[in-house]
Amino acid sequence: MATDRSELTSYEYRQLRARILSESDVCIVCGHDASDTTDHIHPVSKGGARLDPDNLAPIHGVAGCPVCLRKCNSEKGDRPLAEVVQLVTSVDWFAGP
Repeated sequence: MATDRSELTSYEYRQLRARILSESDVCIVCGHDASDTTDHIHPVSKGGARLDPDNLAPIHGVAGCPVCLRKCNSEKGDRPLAEVVQLVTSVDWFAGP
């Protein structure tokens, strides 16, 4: 089923994505930095808000993570974040600097 994702090319979304990535580029799935896009924490297909900054977070896109090589956005798909297997490492990447 095709969904309308025209908001992904809107000026408002691009500005919001840039703001979120300037605040943090730590991926919500693997915890490594250098995220190149944002993803909806609560999927739009499951009722999540399209342009709510609280529903968007950094994630690695099609290029994948340069550290663990995961395709985080593809792995997450349209599942809620709680259903995605997060990377477990000896370093707490989510703690920040």
